[in-house]
Amino acid sequence: MSDLKTPWLATYAKLDIEVLPPADRTLTDYLEDHAEARPDSPALHYVSRTWGYAQANLEANRLANALSKLGIGRGDVVGLHMPNIPQYYFALAALSKLGAIGSGVSPLLAPPELAHQIENACIKVLLSFEPLGPALSAITTPECLESVVICGARDMLDAPDVILPKLSHGISVAFTSMIAGMSDEFETVTVQPDDTFMIQYTGGTTGPPKGAMLSHRTLMHNPIQTLALAPKVNIGDEIFVSAFPLFHIAGFCFCMMSFVTGGSYECLPDPRDTDRICDALQTRPPTRMAAVPALYDMLVATPKFKDVDFSRLVMACTGAAPMTQTTQSSVTNIIGKSVMSDIFGMTETGPCHTSNPVIAPKAGSVGIPCAGAKIRIRDVETGTKDMPFGEPGEICSAGPQLMKGYLDLPEESARAIRLIDGERWMFTGDVGYMDEDGYVFLCDRAKDMLVVGGFKVFSVEVEDKLSGLPMIASSAVIGTPDTRRLGNDIVNLYVTLKPEYQTRDEEEVRTELVGWIRENMAAYKVPKRIIFLDEIPLTPVGKIDKKKLRVAALKSA
Repeated sequence: MSDLKTPWLATYAKLDIEVLPPADRTLTDYLEDHAEARPDSPALHYVSRTWGYAQANLEANRLANALSKLGIGRGDVVGLHMPNIPQYYFALAALSKLGAIGSGVSPLLAPPELAHQIENACIKVLLSFEPLGPALSAITTPECLESVVICGARDMLDAPDVILPKLSHGISVAFTSMIAGMSDEFETVTVQPDDTFMIQYTGGTTGPPKGAMLSHRTLMHNPIQTLALAPKVNIGDEIFVSAFPLFHIAGFCFCMMSFVTGGSYECLPDPRDTDRICDALQTRPPTRMAAVPALYDMLVATPKFKDVDFSRLVMACTGAAPMTQTTQSSVTNIIGKSVMSDIFGMTETGPCHTSNPVIAPKAGSVGIPCAGAKIRIRDVETGTKDMPFGEPGEICSAGPQLMKGYLDLPEESARAIRLIDGERWMFTGDVGYMDEDGYVFLCDRAKDMLVVGGFKVFSVEVEDKLSGLPMIASSAVIGTPDTRRLGNDIVNLYVTLKPEYQTRDEEEVRTELVGWIRENMAAYKVPKRIIFLDEIPLTPVGKIDKKKLRVAALKSA
């Protein structure tokens, strides 16, 4: 009989998974150690240039000195408003050396959203990207923002001039001008493990984005927790390739894995440029790669992907959205069947708290708790009872990967993180169940779990079944309140059709689709509304944007 509270420990023992306590090391510690031990080992590759660890450390020192000259010191917040370019990578290292705090700022934010995050996080200096200048010029610059540093995509290749935006307050300066003449020596500021390293904003799927305060301990130990469940590669021999944006916590964590292992990080500025991604994979065959399911679909459709040498690949991560069996099958046919790993987490858990171990995966599972993490399944209604094996409930997470709390939101923090038996637990809002081996199976987000006639409808389950239909390119299920039956939802299905079905009569296709659903799913899962779209909206990291679909559904209800 498995222990209901820690069934994964027996699985750890079978798989020889080692749980290490937090080493309480900073990004600076890893960077400087690698710079001394393996100075020429590649740390970063971007377009046509590679930086060894010694050179990367000097670049970080120069940037730390430049930011210090702009008034950045311990505890000050620097916004990183860029795609994946080298300046982002070096800025993370520079902030660690300064004892300052970073905040990833999505380049896709509209001007009002950009102004909100700058003000909310009290960003003092913003490192931004030249093409984003119009968004900066469109806002009334918050008083907290003193300087904007404009980076160009080729600053660290051939350094062309950049155009500076006009600001209503503060100064703007070119990145190349700012670092010119700066010393490549810097005396690192001492920080405490619990000091905040990053303020990462949630996606705002349940309201305005909230700033999750993540410590040095959380962000530098979570990669170690996650890597413990995957095959080991000799230090310095890793090549990490990911199109996850660095401003997103998943991309940040993958980059931190490269620092921890002394590996090489492939910096890819455009996550939708699959030809360039495939070129990078062909030139520098990866040991680990990561992408959202939608990008894996795009890669499979790119002819070059089939020519990549995946013989060194030990782990291909997927996350941020459920991967259908159809996608997984098409990907593994190319990269191999023993390397795919579902990783599951959220911004507030730094981010990973479960991973499907490559050496013993379970189909349909998001894995077991990362080494040192804990998972409990609590009843959705009260959050006070542990659910039996196989019974769905809210997934709760504990361990060193948890955030400190939400910035300036004590009530929100108290709702999210609660004490169970004297230990801090994050109530994730995700619904799932655990089996007797400690593997977690995701049912849905709590808000995406629909109730129809007293029965639970998990949108992920319906979407996964529909993915196998020849007519379906992509689909999304959301609920809207049923005004005739209090406490019930109406099932709304959004669909994009494959090209060969787009010219057919819409009502004919709708009838065929409903007929299949009625034959293959319970009656309460049959959608009341089916809406055909040319394209289902996605978030910046490739997840279906259900918040946008809910707004549209409520307007048209």
